Amino acid sequence: MEWTSFLWAHGHVLTVSVILIWAAWIDGRELRVPNWQTFSMILSGLIFNTYCSGWPGLQFALWGMVIGLTCLMPLYLIGGMGAGDVKLMAGIGAWLGSAVTWDAFLVSTVVGGVMAICMVAYRGTWMKHYGNFFMILHEFRTVKNPAELSKIAAERKPQMFLLPYGIPICIGSIGYFIYQIATHG
Repeated sequence: MEWTSFLWAHGHVLTVSVILIWAAWIDGRELRVPNWQTFSMILSGLIFNTYCSGWPGLQFALWGMVIGLTCLMPLYLIGGMGAGDVKLMAGIGAWLGSAVTWDAFLVSTVVGGVMAICMVAYRGTWMKHYGNFFMILHEFRTVKNPAELSKIAAERKPQMFLLPYGIPICIGSIGYFIYQIATHG
């Protein structure tokens, strides 16, 4: 396939990839993904799919957005993740639909886990994080109120070594896109 045909067939994936790289860079520097970026991504994905396919395209984008939101919303509600990361997944969904978003989320989860383990290994803080894991697990099982869990997480946040999750979302999603394009065209 020649380069222009490839871009024409996968330009929307390239657009999402560029936005993800930009978001990961900002998240790595500032530990946040800004609203102007996530809301623009969501809105442009809704417009793009509506323009390309009309009402079915809008439904495709809306369903993808909902799947993107629900993938990370539980972690956000208990204080384990920022809202920008949740909206970034929603933006992927608005552009690429629910199936791609779900699979990109799964790969991003694995990448995030590997990155977290590497960060802990680099700092040599296995025992501290091992203890934190079981403390958080205990809180999750005993404290049933998400607002209370969020409050506890906010109090603990200054002592935590934070992973800017826009980076695993970027790496995992783009890795998934490349795999899909390479294997399925």
